[in-house]
Amino acid sequence: MNTALLSLGTNLGNKLENLNLAIQQISELGKVNQISSVYQTPPWGFKSDDFYNIAINLQTELDAESLINKLLYIETKLGRTRNNATKGYQARPLDIDIIFYNTDIINTKTLTVPHPRMQDRNFVLIPIIEIISNFEHPVLQKKLEILLDECNDNSMITKTKHQL
Repeated sequence: MNTALLSLGTNLGNKLENLNLAIQQISELGKVNQISSVYQTPPWGFKSDDFYNIAINLQTELDAESLINKLLYIETKLGRTRNNATKGYQARPLDIDIIFYNTDIINTKTLTVPHPRMQDRNFVLIPIIEIISNFEHPVLQKKLEILLDECNDNSMITKTKHQL
């Protein structure tokens, strides 16, 4: 059994519904052990509506490549379209990233794990720390709470009252 730590974000449409539908779909890929609180966060790297972000701890039999392919399918199924002509970030109904997969280090054409910019983003670090605070980044070899202390992201992250 493999442990995947996922980061989910949404800033288009009914954000809570988007997250709930994503969780339902992800639960078909394994056992969802933990879901963080829902955090409201400003967009990172572009101007748009605020995001709702969560982290999920998923136990799965799938290998990392199969998992990312299924997660990308879920994004598409729930309304995400990728515009390769647009440079940079853009608003989206759903974004799912594999942040960690066990303690594996993966670098393929379709997947880089640990996520290469997770240590720079409060909206990833804070929800993940909520569910696995004692985890050590396998490349940077630092506990996640140290990475959060060192993070230069000054974005205002607010825990919402919503539970999923």
